[in-house]
Amino acid sequence: MSGYKQVRRALLSVTDKTGLVPFAQQLAGHNIELVSTGGTSRALREAGLTVRDISDLTEFPEMLDGRVKTLHPKVHGGILFMREKPEHRAAVEQHGIQPIDMVVVNLYAFEKTASKPGAAFAEIIENIDIGGPSMVRSAAKNFEDVAIVTSVADYAAIAEELAANSGSLSRQTRWRLAQQAFSVTSAYDTAIANTLERIASPEPAEAPVQFTDPAKADFPSTLRIAYPLAASLRYGENPHQRAALYADGSASGIAGATQLQGKELSYNNLVDLDACWNLAQEFDEPSVAIIKHTNPCGAATGATILEAYQKALAADPVSAFGSVIGINREVDAAAAEDIAKLFVEAIAAPSFSAEARARFAAKKNLRLVEVRPAETARVAKQVSGGLLLQDADRGRVSSTDLKVATARKPSDDELAALLFAWRVCKHVKSNAIVYARAGQMLSSGMGQTSRVDAAKFGAMKAILPLAGCVAASDAFFPFPDGLEVVVSAGATAVIQPGGSVNDPKVIAAADRLGIAMVFTGMRHFRH
Repeated sequence: MSGYKQVRRALLSVTDKTGLVPFAQQLAGHNIELVSTGGTSRALREAGLTVRDISDLTEFPEMLDGRVKTLHPKVHGGILFMREKPEHRAAVEQHGIQPIDMVVVNLYAFEKTASKPGAAFAEIIENIDIGGPSMVRSAAKNFEDVAIVTSVADYAAIAEELAANSGSLSRQTRWRLAQQAFSVTSAYDTAIANTLERIASPEPAEAPVQFTDPAKADFPSTLRIAYPLAASLRYGENPHQRAALYADGSASGIAGATQLQGKELSYNNLVDLDACWNLAQEFDEPSVAIIKHTNPCGAATGATILEAYQKALAADPVSAFGSVIGINREVDAAAAEDIAKLFVEAIAAPSFSAEARARFAAKKNLRLVEVRPAETARVAKQVSGGLLLQDADRGRVSSTDLKVATARKPSDDELAALLFAWRVCKHVKSNAIVYARAGQMLSSGMGQTSRVDAAKFGAMKAILPLAGCVAASDAFFPFPDGLEVVVSAGATAVIQPGGSVNDPKVIAAADRLGIAMVFTGMRHFRH
């Protein structure tokens, strides 16, 4: 058969032994000789299979605590031997090298070991696989003659193809496996480099490794990203754009969320879910964030999730139609009953009670996703020809960080409202103005090209009364006019970063208008 190659000898050396025995049994059923190493050979023998030790093939013992067993010419010669080349055939015959037609390898669990609490430096180093990646690369390079199997998920399809073709595999299959194999070694090397880069200096061998906090570490000299494909999406922001989701493997955050029900998540769903989840996580008390096109149209805290939801919805029930919702507590039956009255695309929460899930089950298209919090240290954004990388905006301020800039100090109620508004403002696209009361966003002006327009837009679209509210601005007021707009809308106190050359004029305007104004010394641009 054109392009098909017979498999007569297979070398198996795996860390993850899931499915190993049934697969090896199927190989043996095609009279494929099994050659193996260490724990893999023991597992196969215990299952009653005939296995040839690697030391028998190499005529050299495994040594140095197993560090050297497959790094041998009779292994790599057998893998890299190009069957169609007369000079290769002569060389392997001269040196007694036996061809190896299939290599089944998965690598030492480096990432799993490195992530263990208290892992010793020596243990991490010892779990850097050397022989495995070498065999994988050799077999993948010589895919014309050798099949390289690096994933347990491929066992069934390979066994099926061998059965259908008298123990042979097609060139297309060998090529697909080779492509996958190089991805495996690339990701493995990336994981090692990224992990070791976080170790400031080698610890004493048996001492637990102290990793540098990613948020405080220097930016890497080379940015290495190796995220496996998590899902192919129907399309991107628009139907003419293709899209896919890649996850970091931590099973946390929106990329690692578990979808409980509903239609397939779209690109836009995922982007909006990330925005509402992040905003809901800003607060310790029960909170709800309602997001439309990555901007909050409602956000609130409350004694319960139901109360927080009702307050968030009240800010803009029209925009909330077709929104996504982020919640920082388990969604209970009472909250689910109320939320189910609204058409919502998706809801992200740490969990949903059985009663809540039962209530939402009637809304078959509604996506429910359970999310485990993720520690995001850095944020990337692609630009033409490159990638921008920055620290995640984790900046927060407390009452003690604020500088009162005006003659009048904010009251306790105003102070609580200002701090709430400031946290919401951080998640609104610049230029951003947020009108709020304590625990409730009232309206916002987002993504405007001037701060005056942001202030006017937020006031114009407000449904709830703004009289006696507070206002937050993500960056300083460059002129008094923006401040005058928020005060005319009803704000009695303002929170802003300060730092403009016109601060004295803005402060004078605030004093003239009789409001309280505080400076944070921190801005929250969001582009």
